[in-house]
Amino acid sequence: MTDPEKKENGIRPEPPKGRLLRRLKSQAQLLKPIVRVGKRGVTDEVVRTLDQALDAHELVKVKFSDFEDREEKRRWITSLAERTGSVLIQQVGHVAVYYRPREKDSDEKVAS
Repeated sequence: MTDPEKKENGIRPEPPKGRLLRRLKSQAQLLKPIVRVGKRGVTDEVVRTLDQALDAHELVKVKFSDFEDREEKRRWITSLAERTGSVLIQQVGHVAVYYRPREKDSDEKVAS
């Protein structure tokens, strides 16, 4: 898992740019949503699940269901990024894609 102190202090990775951003968006198209956010919104359980998924995969797709209010959904999307120390890569409709690089000592990386 990531360092909890980094999350508490709001330290997040730099948003990817250029080739990395394009590659991540391309990879995200092939992903299925791993995490789903429903009527209850962003609960501690949702945050914990996304945190674990980011530790395992770096790039995770999240589906937001049952949200009529766009502003409310946008707040939840932003909140998830802040609470997990990740970066929002893209949001299309009811789906958001988050990225958090693994620690440098990890052997696995996002596929090139």
